[in-house]
Amino acid sequence: MNIRPRRNRKSHAMRALVEENQLQVKDLIAPLFVKEGSGPKEAIGSMPGQYRFSVNDLLDECGRLQELGVPCVSLFPALSEDKKDKTATESKNSEGLFPEAIRAVKEKYPELLVMTDVAMDPYSSDGHDGLVSEEGKILNDETLPILAEMALVQAQAGSDIIGPSDMMDGRVAFIREHLDDNGFSETSIMSYTAKYASGFYGPFREALDSAPKAGDKKTYQMNPANGDEAIREALLDEAEGADILMVKPGLPYLDVLLRLKQTTTLPLAVYNVSGEYAMIKAAAEKGWLDGEVAMLEMLLSFKRAGASMILTYFAKEAAQYLKKQ
Repeated sequence: MNIRPRRNRKSHAMRALVEENQLQVKDLIAPLFVKEGSGPKEAIGSMPGQYRFSVNDLLDECGRLQELGVPCVSLFPALSEDKKDKTATESKNSEGLFPEAIRAVKEKYPELLVMTDVAMDPYSSDGHDGLVSEEGKILNDETLPILAEMALVQAQAGSDIIGPSDMMDGRVAFIREHLDDNGFSETSIMSYTAKYASGFYGPFREALDSAPKAGDKKTYQMNPANGDEAIREALLDEAEGADILMVKPGLPYLDVLLRLKQTTTLPLAVYNVSGEYAMIKAAAEKGWLDGEVAMLEMLLSFKRAGASMILTYFAKEAAQYLKKQ
């Protein structure tokens, strides 16, 4: 045989020499949950190793991540029900929990990038990403000013990257214009471009208590059966001024990630969501697989499919492993 592919696999050094993709700490974004009050961190039952942090504990966690070389954290607020209403009023409170947390992180760790989520569900008494009519319809155009003002409050607090996760039509352009008009033209937008109506979000919704009170999110999040639709969404978001495009979830949508890589020159992100994290943790606890090996293989698959960055609850664990190599 003249052609023997195994020659390129014969030793660790040879495998490293011909390696096509590498997972690095700089690729990782760590999602973190911040809660009200100053009490101890609260474990999230369905996400072993993940917590809701008070602002002080959040700062400690951000410090540990920065020491490991993780360049960015993505923050999500866990609010009590009395802070929620139909119009997400608390999202515009510049002295609220979320702006306070953003300011605290940026003041203590100015070099650490802070990404923040823009959607109504953490603040909404309805639990939806958009404004809900009396008939139960999600109102697209009426939601856009709420999202834009929410984004501005976050940018004013110091957010480096705004992450619209709502999936309303036209929201990237609306937010971009509002930020620019108010002097925040350098604030980036990482659009949740292809966000699917997935069964893998359950643990996240437990963490924020943000599940819809009625109905589902299928009129705004994407149908898992569709791939071409993701290309359409990507082209629209790019034209509206997005700086980075995201696919969410990650593992079931590697094909979508690859197709976006072949379509756009914008950087691509992937969200390795709570359900993907939980299933590896659960299987590893039962001894059904090697959790560390499975984690690294999964994260590497996102790089191979075209992701420049990965939002993952494995960020700290993966960074600790990579630092030892």
